[in-house]
Amino acid sequence: MFSHSSSSESRLTLEDTQQWSQSLERLLDSKYGLAAFRNFLKSEYSDENIEFWLVCEEYKKIKSSFRMSSKAKKIYEQFIKAESPKEINIDYHTREQIKRSVKNPTLHCFDDAQKMVYGLMERDSYPRFLRSDIYRTLLENLSADATKG
Repeated sequence: MFSHSSSSESRLTLEDTQQWSQSLERLLDSKYGLAAFRNFLKSEYSDENIEFWLVCEEYKKIKSSFRMSSKAKKIYEQFIKAESPKEINIDYHTREQIKRSVKNPTLHCFDDAQKMVYGLMERDSYPRFLRSDIYRTLLENLSADATKG
């Protein structure tokens, strides 16, 4: 029997995978869930949302103001600026607010945009992921393994 630690050597279990359907938070908390969700979004060409969300999670851990400043500019250039390579779908007001705040960034300057993107994923891509072949196949394979055991 496997212990339920999320250590790097623990295998993905059917139970874990079934829990992903309980909430987007559960899915993103799982290393495997996150990887499966990212693959799914890449297959739909909409992975900028999860990439942005992950970058924001990293950004909030920054301790030095110098690194915060360069990272904030990078995030702005990549995800926020109109016509940026991975432009996320946020409203004009939020975009402008971030544009101003990256000049003197705080740990929270992307919070509103991150919440919006999370909401979009939760309403839109997450339900599609749960219906996707990627998720279904994974569940089927794990159930088959479980019955073999």
